[in-house]
Amino acid sequence: MTKFDLRREDCIAGMSRLAEGSVDLVVTSPPYNLGIRYGKYSDHQDRRSYLGWCGEWAEQVRRVLRSDGSFFLNIGAAPSNPMLPHEIVMTLRDLFVLQNTIHWIKSIAIDTEEARTSVSDPHLNPLSAPPGRDPNPDAERRVRVGSDTKTFGHFKPINSSRFLNDCHEYVFHFTRSGRVELNRLALGVPYQDKSNITRWLHTRGKDQRCRGNTWFVPYQTIQSREKERPHPATFPVQLAEWCIKLHGTSRVRSMLDPFLGIGNSAVAAQRCGVKKFLGFEIDDAYLSEAKRRIASGRPGRSRK
Repeated sequence: MTKFDLRREDCIAGMSRLAEGSVDLVVTSPPYNLGIRYGKYSDHQDRRSYLGWCGEWAEQVRRVLRSDGSFFLNIGAAPSNPMLPHEIVMTLRDLFVLQNTIHWIKSIAIDTEEARTSVSDPHLNPLSAPPGRDPNPDAERRVRVGSDTKTFGHFKPINSSRFLNDCHEYVFHFTRSGRVELNRLALGVPYQDKSNITRWLHTRGKDQRCRGNTWFVPYQTIQSREKERPHPATFPVQLAEWCIKLHGTSRVRSMLDPFLGIGNSAVAAQRCGVKKFLGFEIDDAYLSEAKRRIASGRPGRSRK
């Protein structure tokens, strides 16, 4: 059972009292400075002040993170302000190594009708191939044609003649060294082309490959934000679960979320059996909701 330590406290002050190198995993999503209406936090700072503040809390994250730990940072942008996530990465570059960039896909449109490609397609016929390699391994590849399109997931539509609907966010995977090993197959998916199982030695005969750095994780639909998701900016529990599993669930003895919100990362830690979880939140209402959700997920506890 997960031991929780949830504190109503500013995360910079709170983390400053934690022991150095005491945390295996950090999964969090700070305010984006895009004017979102939070309960106790003003999401309107000038850019320099906001980035300076990000540097302050990131310094504490680096101090408490173990040398083999992972720090997953979820950041989104506005279509009219696309550089913000990248500016945060640049602010943190002297503290961490950006080991992976994950694209969290919230909504996607897919052409569902298929047609076989022609072997004469020049994109499927390389001029040369390494010795022993099939010179045309993609001859049976299928491509999509756009006569039957389906959409999956959810997004917030915008009314603009200049910008596209924003259907994704970033999850930046930071480490202290850039050399932290991950459990890539914890999120593994089966091969579409089963011949790859015997073609590649690294499969070791198993029908499972790395999912890659595009994660389709849609929001669950809700009827009432006030009752079901009383926070203006949350990531799905599944997103945090995947971060835990990718780092390696058995290696996560202690997990931290400096910006707890209503506790989606805490719920993920509970589901994955993380031994110890620590979270900071400055808003009483959000913290109470996080505690309620954790309590409702424990065996033998009634939903309040």
